[in-house]
Amino acid sequence: MRPSVLLSALALLAAVPAAVADARAETGIVRTQGSNADSPIAAAVTVPAGAETVYLSGALPAVIDPNAPKGSVQAYGDTQAQTLSVLSKLKATLEGLGYGLGDVVQAHVFLAGDPNKGGDIDFAGLQAAWTQYFGTAAQPNKPARSTVKVAALVLPGALVEIELTAAKVAGGKH
Repeated sequence: MRPSVLLSALALLAAVPAAVADARAETGIVRTQGSNADSPIAAAVTVPAGAETVYLSGALPAVIDPNAPKGSVQAYGDTQAQTLSVLSKLKATLEGLGYGLGDVVQAHVFLAGDPNKGGDIDFAGLQAAWTQYFGTAAQPNKPARSTVKVAALVLPGALVEIELTAAKVAGGKH
């Protein structure tokens, strides 16, 4: 290994906060923060061999306005409302399996363009909802996450679909 690469790697390791080391000692799962400490997602999450892992299929939002036209964005709400709905569903599924949101290590978010925003995705709406569930004082664990704009989702009117992967080590906390 070249000395400059080795020094860069050592500098990166030195920059890993003590909280990460504490989390590793507590759960065995390591969450590496990216350069933006305020980001509600981790740059990387390392899951040790032997951890129990569960993969949740994509979840779509629930109807919030039954009087709105069926299959319309209004029936499900804007991106923020839909994200809150989807995360609430996923949280309930995780809890039913003996996991919590703190066990989430990876998320894939699919956003459809909002016709009320000229077909653009509402990334700010996603973030506003996401930060109510991840990286909070009550639930500080942040998963690695990808967000992709898609042409449409299988449910007419849906703007958000999220799938999660959660992992825990025997005896670890949520």
